[in-house]
Amino acid sequence: MNIACLVGRLTKDPELRTTTSGLSTCTFTIAVDHWNSSTNQNEADFIQIVAWRNTADNVCKYCKKGTQVAVNGRISSRSYDAQDGTKRYVTEVVANNVTFVGGKNDSTPSSEESGTDYGMSSSSEVEPMDLAEDPYKDFGSEVTLSDDDLPF
Repeated sequence: MNIACLVGRLTKDPELRTTTSGLSTCTFTIAVDHWNSSTNQNEADFIQIVAWRNTADNVCKYCKKGTQVAVNGRISSRSYDAQDGTKRYVTEVVANNVTFVGGKNDSTPSSEESGTDYGMSSSSEVEPMDLAEDPYKDFGSEVTLSDDDLPF
């Protein structure tokens, strides 16, 4: 099963193009944080995304550099021959759905600018999670599960 679910911020403004048959396509890159336990720091992976049709139009209309989005899609690998004759390989996520998850005070357009209220709360209302703290510290050294606790 090929399913990709990512949350990250756009690294630059999305690029909208139209195919010769009239389909809209949008490409953008998001920075997705992950915790590196060896350095005890957050690091980012930069993931290329491609969206089509209405999703592409909406991303280009409402998103810009720094906008936080959640992307659901599939991973796609392809290759092509570059102008210098070398074979190039590309791995990207083909988006099925892009959700704007940033708050109104975030990088997304405000309701006054776009005429739309997305019902998102301000990011200042959410308390950030301390990633350096162990989330399982209160459980003790051992967690016991019975077969009845398992969902399968």
